[in-house]
Amino acid sequence: MLSVYLYRDGKSLWRQGKDSGGEIDVAVIEIDRSDLPESVVIQCFTPAHLQSAFQEIEVGSLLLVVGFPLGFHDTLHHLPVVRQAVIASSFGLRFQGQGYFLTDARTHRGSSGAPVVLRCAEGDQILPWKLLGVHSARIDMGGRDAEVDESLGLNCAWYADILLTLTAAS
Repeated sequence: MLSVYLYRDGKSLWRQGKDSGGEIDVAVIEIDRSDLPESVVIQCFTPAHLQSAFQEIEVGSLLLVVGFPLGFHDTLHHLPVVRQAVIASSFGLRFQGQGYFLTDARTHRGSSGAPVVLRCAEGDQILPWKLLGVHSARIDMGGRDAEVDESLGLNCAWYADILLTLTAAS
């Protein structure tokens, strides 16, 4: 088992994402590879796995959200589960000027921070996915009548390019 410390000398060790509105729900923390057992195999997303041509992604494109909804996972192999999603807002146009796009998916607590990915036909065969975003939260309308109207079932996913800013050498 690996313990990842979040604080040293009372200061956080993670890098918190920010946009024009302040801190956002995305952060990164460095893990020293030498702390991992030699038997661990890791395939990491690289900048090449980020979608650069936004016009290629259409509303309704099928996505996957890979995570641990309500903490549920394959306890034998320690693997996450996958939920299907679709793009629910114009990809590349930051929804309401924020750094995220909308997805339509059934998500639960525990999915925050999950990668939002699109299968790509060509390219990397070891990791054949485009990382489009990082799932943040379910979105609901403040004026919704909870007695009459059901939840919208929409979620926000921060554009994956935030990770470039957070992982750039400082």
